[in-house]
Amino acid sequence: MHGWTYKFFTTLSQFLQLALLSQQQLAKQKQKMEDYLIFIKTLVFSLGSVILVSVLRVVHVYWFRPKSLEKQLRKQGIRGKTYRLFQDDMKEISMSSKEACAKPMSLNHQIARRIFPFFHQMVQNYGINNNMCMFCPYKFEIFMRHSNLNYGTRKVSLGWIETRPRLIVADPELIKLILAEKNGQITKPPLNPLVNLLQMGISTLEGEQWAKRRRLIKPAFHLEKLKGMVPAFVTCCFGLINRWESLVGHEGRCELDVAPEFQNLAGDVIARTAFGSNYEEGKKIFELQKKQAILVLEAYYDFYFPGKRFIPTKKNRMRYNLDNEIKAILRGMISKKEQAAMENGEEGANDLLGLLLQCKEQEQTSMTIEDVIEECKLFYFAGQETTANWLTWAMIVLSMHPNWQEKAREEVLRVCGKNTPDLDALNHLKIVSMILKEVLRLYPPVSALYRHTQIKTNVGGISIPAGVEFVLLTMFLHYDKKCWGEDVEEFNPERFADGVVKAPKDQVVFYPFGWGPRICIGQTFAVIEAKMALAMILQHFSFELSPSYTHAPVMGITLQPQHGATVTLHRI
Repeated sequence: MHGWTYKFFTTLSQFLQLALLSQQQLAKQKQKMEDYLIFIKTLVFSLGSVILVSVLRVVHVYWFRPKSLEKQLRKQGIRGKTYRLFQDDMKEISMSSKEACAKPMSLNHQIARRIFPFFHQMVQNYGINNNMCMFCPYKFEIFMRHSNLNYGTRKVSLGWIETRPRLIVADPELIKLILAEKNGQITKPPLNPLVNLLQMGISTLEGEQWAKRRRLIKPAFHLEKLKGMVPAFVTCCFGLINRWESLVGHEGRCELDVAPEFQNLAGDVIARTAFGSNYEEGKKIFELQKKQAILVLEAYYDFYFPGKRFIPTKKNRMRYNLDNEIKAILRGMISKKEQAAMENGEEGANDLLGLLLQCKEQEQTSMTIEDVIEECKLFYFAGQETTANWLTWAMIVLSMHPNWQEKAREEVLRVCGKNTPDLDALNHLKIVSMILKEVLRLYPPVSALYRHTQIKTNVGGISIPAGVEFVLLTMFLHYDKKCWGEDVEEFNPERFADGVVKAPKDQVVFYPFGWGPRICIGQTFAVIEAKMALAMILQHFSFELSPSYTHAPVMGITLQPQHGATVTLHRI
């Protein structure tokens, strides 16, 4: 009996223990389930919050902010395009440019409408004296209240690039104020990363970084340094003259497309003077950068969205492959330069590359090898493209105006005879200088400048919110009758007889090299190169337009002849 009782209570105890354990396990499982549900709810709430915030941010960036900026600008009487979701002006700009350039123009200098048809139409439709709001007295009253000091006669209109408002400006005073700004409120605009592959070196920097880099590079373009480069200019120009002499041959004449000739000349000059090499060594870089420029232009006109650069499209791969190839060649040149300096004990700072490498070794400059490469990319591209196109248009224009060609030749022969021009002789070539300035006025390589407001700022009494882009139509100022006179579309170098300041009726409206603190650092270099080349060509050849020449200026990265620049050369 006792044994049975013991077993009974033992079994009961075990059963109760199991029941208690089961209850504890159930409680634990229930707690785990509750914890899991809390985690799921928290996760869903967090994800929902992130999605909601992201959606609100997207809506803010792509709708509310642009519409708010548009409202602020319109309150001040600025007219133009209405913001449309995912539809900026770039497609229309591209289409209108293609349409304008689909056929050649007559042989004249009235090119502004052809180069910038969209901007020309915007200025005409919205920018000035358009009887604004004449059918709506209330809006007209608002306009007059806000614009009595600012927009009565000013050429400003509203456009769009992606989600950013664009003020298209063709007003002399406003352009001058914007370019002269020094406090960092107005900077170069942000560009999408695919376009930035061609934006290089100092051109991408702002603020103290830009000022510091410019101070480092500026000594390479001091007059004393440039004097030492004159022999290199002469060597390169003689190479061009000798080549043309061989092409002219016994007949004493030949037809020649001078556009690629000047590309080679300018490339040779920049390679020798800035990098201590020659055109053949840098030829591959020039070819790659031309390909990159075409791809970058396409990217510029496309609508960009965040992350687009990471999509492995064929063109994206081409862009990055070209950039890597250019950098690899430049690294090789830099390594070669450094090795030569070490082995031969060369000072190394006689050219731009040597100066940059010297700066890299100084701790306070904070320059890296990548910075040096980016500066090299910039000077290879800018040093070739702009001067080459300037000389190309000079040849075309002087072929169109043989009387001025003869005046320039007479001056060169009077000052230099058959001797090679030196720097002192170049300074006495007044007519040649006048001609080159007038060519820059009519055919500026860079025909518009772009800026961006970093913070809310005031320009000429106009309140501009942060995040607004400016398109400064400097070419339009070059063709403004109020500034230059009724003959503004005619080639008349005499207007520069008393200098640049007095030419446009004492107004600052001549911007071939920009203006203000960011004026082109290499302008004196370019002027010496252009004068030297043109003077030596005039000594040896006369020229006229070939019957096959087609007058068709077109805007790529710079202003260039769409179908080349074929002239007939005659040996003198």
